[in-house]
Order: sequence, then structure tokens, then C-alpha cells
Amino acid sequence: MRALDLIIRKRNGESLSGDEIDYLVRGYTRGEIPDYQMAAFLMAVFLKGLTFDETRDLTRALIRSGDVVDLKGMPGIKVDKHSTGGVGDKTTLVVVPLVAAAGVTVVKMSGRALGHTGGTIDKLQSIPGFRTDLDLEEIKELASRVGAVVAGQTANLVPADKKIYALRDVTGTVDCLPLIASSVMSKKIAGGADRIVLDVKVGSGGFMTEVATARELASWMVRLGMEFDRRTVAVLSSMEQPLGNAVGNALEVGEAIITLQGEVKSDLAELSLTLGSQMLYTAGAVSSPEVGYEKLKELLRRGEGLEKMRRIIEAQGGNPLVVDDLSLLPEAADRVDIKAPATGYVREIKAREIGWVSLLLGAGRLRKEDRVDPAVGIILLKKVGDYVQEGEPLAVLHVNKKDFLPEAERRAVEAFTIGSEAPTPHPLIYEVVS
Repeated sequence: MRALDLIIRKRNGESLSGDEIDYLVRGYTRGEIPDYQMAAFLMAVFLKGLTFDETRDLTRALIRSGDVVDLKGMPGIKVDKHSTGGVGDKTTLVVVPLVAAAGVTVVKMSGRALGHTGGTIDKLQSIPGFRTDLDLEEIKELASRVGAVVAGQTANLVPADKKIYALRDVTGTVDCLPLIASSVMSKKIAGGADRIVLDVKVGSGGFMTEVATARELASWMVRLGMEFDRRTVAVLSSMEQPLGNAVGNALEVGEAIITLQGEVKSDLAELSLTLGSQMLYTAGAVSSPEVGYEKLKELLRRGEGLEKMRRIIEAQGGNPLVVDDLSLLPEAADRVDIKAPATGYVREIKAREIGWVSLLLGAGRLRKEDRVDPAVGIILLKKVGDYVQEGEPLAVLHVNKKDFLPEAERRAVEAFTIGSEAPTPHPLIYEVVS
């Protein structure tokens, strides 16, 4: 076999066998196939797609590229949760401690920023001392002792996906259904959890902009879970505007902590409770998602999720005092107001644009080798449906480096659409696929 032949065949829309896909994945992981050939293959897949069988074979090849976490020796059902990527999506920081406080063990494998979306690992690493580079034994020990662990991909857990994930980020091949499905499910399956709950984003700020394509992605991932004997549920949630008010790593950690302090009247809280209720239900801890929702809502009100978050932070080497004092998180040097250009109702906030504003400020990566600034980002002061006066602040940029500040300011203003009539709101939750 030769990589070039397989690239040409996929470029021409032909199907590849499981052995051929395995050859590409193994060769790239070992360094025998260079970045430029894998980038060409990814673009061919982006343009021509993969069949479900090819996607299953790619998922299997990614899993086989490294270790698989074996959690069978631990008592009870272990559950994992994953988002397909959104702007301001910090639900993991709320859901993991809440579900663990309800008595279900959460083993959460997370990634870094990808494209215009934030990454859970980058967010957690804004907490002073917080470690996500855990080996397999540490993952199992923390899950047993604390009831929850959030870890990045270990060096040998799906290493092929780790390399491909970084390459997709800089080659314009991020928003591709089979690549998203295989990447997500390979990590979830290799992570060892018995149950998987997926948050599939729909809208301008997600990789799937239409409900129909999001439903298709959700169905593929649920089906992949079944292929690998993992019960999987997917929630289709709106990403027409950023989730919550904070976009940026430390800023999102702060908003998650405020939510865990008992804030139940926000879109972040509602989505977190919905995802958490599905996690409890799939784990068999409650009789229905509705019962799970009310149980988690009560735990949130009582502050039990916050206390579990404190334990998770401390167990993973972070400073647990951040849950009491948000000033311990990194802070940017400057603040820049984004003011309303007109009077009226906020009819739209382009989530993808807000994601790019945060990226331009340094909260994500424009290039593969870029370092993330944990302190920078944007705080939304207005959401869709709010009434504003001309000149009133819509948002605040948290800024350190000013290299791209003029572009960030321009794009932040353009992300808001203001009109004379109040908009019809999008639903936060579209449907559940199981």
C-alpha cells in the first residue's frame, strides 16, 4: 500500500477498506506518513466524505493507535460527556461536579481549543496548578477517590487522533461529519466509560449549522457507540448565540463557578442540568431524565456541586480557593468596551464571530504552535432579546496583547445585529437522539 494511492482514491470518491484506513492511521502515528500527505487525505475526506463503515473503521483505527482505559474493575457505571464544540460552552465545568455529587462516577476525557471553539483543557489549566496530564493509573485512582476526573488525552491514549486533531485545526478540515464523529467517539470509547452523553451543537457557532445535519451527526455517533458496545445519547442544543456570558478560558471558569454557587436561571444552567439529567438516566441512577433534572437542580441550589468542584480542583493539583475567590484566576491587563451602534433589540449575536474575537485576543490558537493566553476573552453584557440604547456597552473585551485589537473590536461590533423589533428566540434544546 502507498499513501498517495489511497489519497487519490479518496479524492476520486472511492471507498477504502478497514485495512487501508488502518494503514494510513498507523503510518501517520509512527511518522512514516508526513503531515502534508495526511493533510491531503483529510481534505479529500472533507470534500468526498466517508461511508458509515469507513467512519467505523477510522474510529477503530484511532482507538487501536494507543491505550484503552480499562475501568471494569471499578464499581458502578462510569459516564462521560462530550460537546462537539461551541462558543462559551463551559458545561463540563458545571456538569461533571454536579453529576458526581449525585453519586455517579464521571471519567471525562477532554480536548483543547479547536478552530473558533474553546477547549475544556485550556479552561481548566487557567486554574493555578490544575493538572490534566494524568496517566491511566492516576485517572482511575482519582475517579475512585473523588468520583470524578477531567483529563486530557494521555500520551498514548488515541495518539493518532491527537495528531490528526491538531492538523485539522490548521487545514480547514474541522467541520466534517465523519471526522468529527470518529474523533469524538474514538476518545470516548478509549476513555473507558460505560455510558456516553453527547452535546451536539446546532447553529452559527457550531460545526453543524442546521438541525438536520446535527441530527445526522448525532445519529452516527450514537450508532458508533452501539457498534462498540457503549450506550450513547445525544442532545441537540442551540449555538445560535454564545452559551452564557463569558468567552475565554479563565472567564468561563469564573462563570461556571458562579453557576455552581446556585445560579439556576441561565442558559448555561439549563443546558448543564439537561445534559446531567441524561447522564444520570443512562447510568441508571434515576427513573427518568425529568427526575434527574430536578435532583441536580436541588444539588445545585444546595451548593453540593460547588463542593465537589473544590474537591476535583484540589485532587488534580489546583488551588481550590478559586471557588471562593475568582480574583485568583488570571486577569487581563486591559478592558475595552464594545458599544451599541444603534438603539433597539439585540436580534442576533453571531456566535462564530464572537469565537473569533476571543481567538484574535489570544484565547485560542491561530497557528498550531500558538500558546493560549488564559486571561483574555470577552464578556457579553447583552444577549439576544435584550433592549439597548445607542452607545450602551454590549460587551467587554479582556485584553493583553493588542496586535489584533482593532480587528477584534470591529468583529465584535459586527457580531451584534440590532433591530427595532424583538426577535423570536431559538429553543435552547432541540431534541434528544438515542
